[in-house]
Amino acid sequence: MTRTSVRIGLIGTGRIGQVHAAAIAANPHAELTGVADVFVDGARATAARFGGIATDNAEELIASGQLDAVLIASPTPTHVDLISASVEAGLPVLCEKPIDLDINRVDALLPKVRAAGVPVALGFNRRFDPAFAAVRARVAAGEIGSLEQLIIISRDPAAPPADYVGVSGGIFRDMTIHDFDMARFFLPDIVEVSATGSQLFDDGARAHGDFDTAVTTLRSSCGAIVSITNSRHSAVGYDQRLEAFGATGMLQVANAPTSLVSLSTAAAVEAKPPYQDFFLERYAEAYAAELDAFIALVRGEKSDSPTYEDGRAALLLADAAQRSATGGGTVAVDLGFSAVAGAA
Repeated sequence: MTRTSVRIGLIGTGRIGQVHAAAIAANPHAELTGVADVFVDGARATAARFGGIATDNAEELIASGQLDAVLIASPTPTHVDLISASVEAGLPVLCEKPIDLDINRVDALLPKVRAAGVPVALGFNRRFDPAFAAVRARVAAGEIGSLEQLIIISRDPAAPPADYVGVSGGIFRDMTIHDFDMARFFLPDIVEVSATGSQLFDDGARAHGDFDTAVTTLRSSCGAIVSITNSRHSAVGYDQRLEAFGATGMLQVANAPTSLVSLSTAAAVEAKPPYQDFFLERYAEAYAAELDAFIALVRGEKSDSPTYEDGRAALLLADAAQRSATGGGTVAVDLGFSAVAGAA
């Protein structure tokens, strides 16, 4: 490691923690200095594989004086307290979404985050997907004229375990929240939310009063419409598509295949292999670019990292969608600001 490497402490070593640990280890400008998990065996295994010291005490790691930044990948209920401890220690934070399931806790922490003057970034990695980022840049450049409609399709290959559904906060706060942030990446000032959901196939969703299928419509202050389609299963693989429709044209992002090879025979023409299986493959480049942006943020350089306020806005939209889907009707929202990180 060079002396200019950003020393990062990772908190949480579950599936997403492993993604971040690998990204830090692969980045020439980062060093995994410490790994914390209450299940210390997970911390030890991660540190042995990717570097750093292991501990079961996240607060001690934050206060160690050995870090330049903190990456929080622990369970959602821990996020607020860990962000608070990190900014108190003067350490920039990259925290996985959502900040919390309760908007009141998010709002209670906001003044402290702002007063600390320490950067807090949210893990909305899809902004950094090369294809989505390219479409957003081309829309901003006026290539298709004024944006009128944005269509986002996001379907997971299989539903999560029922126990996870019970603590996830529901499909809108757990899954659609990524799509809400993507909507704001293009149209920051959303003013109305309308959503509907169904329980079609997942016993976990039924048991916990959640939805396994949902469609959400958002309206921006300029009148442009966003349509978000979600499902907790997809027989064709991880379904991640986007369409931006404007006054003079349209830009589309298709699903990522596992291979570019196709087969044509007497029985079928251009038969193709399946789409990529899950987010680990589909968004590998996005996670690497997200870390690059965070490192720039830590160094005080120009960065497109989503902010704490962006995380708050996405949760407000998720809460509004939940109210709409369970109570019916359109819900007006006031996100409190119209700026989005990186917006021109």
